[in-house]
Amino acid sequence: MFGDHFYHSTIRKGVAIFGTLFNNITVVRRNGSDEAINQIKVPLAYGSKQKFLNRIDTVGDDQKSMALKLPRMAFTFNGIEFDPTFKMNKMATLTKGTGSARDTIKLQTSYMLNFELNIMAKNQDDALQIVEQIMPYFHNEYSVTIKPVDGWTDLKEDIPIKLEGITMSDENEGAATDRRVLVYTLDFSMKMKFYGPTGTQGVITTIGIEFRDDFASAHNDTDTDYGTWPLANLIIT
Repeated sequence: MFGDHFYHSTIRKGVAIFGTLFNNITVVRRNGSDEAINQIKVPLAYGSKQKFLNRIDTVGDDQKSMALKLPRMAFTFNGIEFDPTFKMNKMATLTKGTGSARDTIKLQTSYMLNFELNIMAKNQDDALQIVEQIMPYFHNEYSVTIKPVDGWTDLKEDIPIKLEGITMSDENEGAATDRRVLVYTLDFSMKMKFYGPTGTQGVITTIGIEFRDDFASAHNDTDTDYGTWPLANLIIT
């Protein structure tokens, strides 16, 4: 309806960026003398919190080897909201290159991508270690620089990611033998610009101008001196 097909993988890049931020978090276990005895890298996966909680609940005594190891993290992409703070002229165009033809991008708009990060642990100290390794970096917001359009190596963009809030729940309902799961949920928003199709635009390199002095006679007005009347013919090559 709007024109030729184009795809810049904007949302896909946003999901990849968000997951990369939290893929190197560790938890340190200590003994009674406060000496570090073990360090665990916290696994990160894409999926909803309930998906992993259901797996924990359905594993029986004969399947302990298949049980999920805690702590772990999971994140999901929850939706898109229009960003009303971003305003740009609809005729604005980005260009690159020189010569008779330049690559162009038109149509830019901004949306907020909403993410949810869930931290699941069986004890409070593990959960708090993970949370405290994340919070200091989001003083108002954390920015990541990306190249939003493939092939446009000079076009770079700062992507602000904001921590909107943190909630905690203790999934400890049920029998005394059920595994306890502490869940910290962190809500984030990511501001992403969306670009329209790319193309080429000709550049005016030659201007041909023709002058004529018969404007007055052509209008049967010999009493007025109109001088010369220019006509311009623009040739794009």
